[in-house]
Amino acid sequence: MGKQGHTKMADEEVISLYLKSQSPAYFSLLYRRYSGKVFSKCISLLKNEEQAQDATQEIFMKIFLNLAKFSGKSKFSTWVYSITYNFCIDYIRRKKKEKSIFSDEIENTAEPIEDVPDRELMEMELTRLKKVLNHIPTGDKAILLMKYQDELSIKEIAAILSKSESAIKMKIKRAKHKAQKQYKLLFREDY
Repeated sequence: MGKQGHTKMADEEVISLYLKSQSPAYFSLLYRRYSGKVFSKCISLLKNEEQAQDATQEIFMKIFLNLAKFSGKSKFSTWVYSITYNFCIDYIRRKKKEKSIFSDEIENTAEPIEDVPDRELMEMELTRLKKVLNHIPTGDKAILLMKYQDELSIKEIAAILSKSESAIKMKIKRAKHKAQKQYKLLFREDY
């Protein structure tokens, strides 16, 4: 099969061929397919190009070492995203020496959190939205990027974060609320 035939193969087929033959060409194909996406995700979470490059290499080393463990229960892209996301969050946690990026405490339990319509986030100008996202906690930013930028389903996000779907829905609701609140603080003059 020629080079072009390889590029049209499904990820699962490439993985199977790699595991059978151990040919570096198959892993290189997976690397070419996903390295740009992994790097983009790393840079959006780590906010540092050099750290993102190092993280990308470490993530692909993890993928390489664990490829035989890929079970096919989810799409390969979801598995790669999960490894990338978890690596970056662990990196941030180690760097900041925080107990947890994702806070599970309920803020103001007496007051229910109003749902922010998706269109309000979508209507923010891109430059303003980037500024808002940089002013909310990393975990909130990450979950909003997963939902709206990466267009992952609630089910996929729940699998990546090892949380229930209802917990993910609440985290998204809280993150949207924080983003809206931050937007109003940063751009008061518009109100």
